[in-house]
Amino acid sequence: MRNLNRFFSIIIDTLIWLFLIGFAVFVIVPVIFMFTASLMPSKDIMSIPYPWIPRTLQIENFWQAIRGNDGRFLFARSILNSLIVALLTTLGTVLLSAITAFGLAKYKFRGRNLTFILILSTMMIPFEAIMIPLYLLVVNIGWQDTYVGLIIPLIASAFGIFMMRQFFITFPDELMDSARIDGANELMIFWKIALPNSKPAIAALSVLTFRAQWDNLIWPLLVVQSPEKKTIPLYISQFASEKYTNEGALMAAAVLASIPMLIIFLSMTKYFITGAELFTGRK
Repeated sequence: MRNLNRFFSIIIDTLIWLFLIGFAVFVIVPVIFMFTASLMPSKDIMSIPYPWIPRTLQIENFWQAIRGNDGRFLFARSILNSLIVALLTTLGTVLLSAITAFGLAKYKFRGRNLTFILILSTMMIPFEAIMIPLYLLVVNIGWQDTYVGLIIPLIASAFGIFMMRQFFITFPDELMDSARIDGANELMIFWKIALPNSKPAIAALSVLTFRAQWDNLIWPLLVVQSPEKKTIPLYISQFASEKYTNEGALMAAAVLASIPMLIIFLSMTKYFITGAELFTGRK
């Protein structure tokens, strides 16, 4: 019986490893394609079979991606726009989610559970269902084609509140009681004790929020009118839709647009993994 259990355990472990390897290949192959294609001329990219090793290094693709087909050099401005929108949206989402989640986790008041359920229920509503009413509201307020219109409507996150609440539930009440004895008010407890000790959860939420806003195409497509306000997804989308598109330059633009996200993720990997473990209950 012991040998049989050991045999089934080996089979299960093997299947799990095969699944993980297959999933890793599924994720990594498009990334390898993007990097290799960015160094190839268009004719090599479109050839079958695809040459995974570039025959000649087409460095000019990166210059064309930065210069643009129209020669207006809007790539750097689009990167800056995306950084401003993603960073400020992430900051607003983290602060709003943290203070809301702290109140829901640590303070008892009438209707607390109902409030939390109502917040979670908004996760069931797809963004496409509220996109047009939200856009009309932005237009009526006068926020169209502004950074404010790109940022403010997206800082409220039900998932962020849920994630931070799960962390604050495990936050020791004894620390809060000690702070109250020392004369700290509730805002000081949140700002100086709870928030600094929630770095793993903040890092995980920050990375997820920043990535979502960095890749966001639909909302900027509605709000932005002027080329100077376009974010990097809009820039790449316009680059791809032009009549004469250099596929190598398109891939080069995608590579350059991936670098900031990669840097932020690698710099916060330690906190992100710790936060993910806390969120899933694994330590």
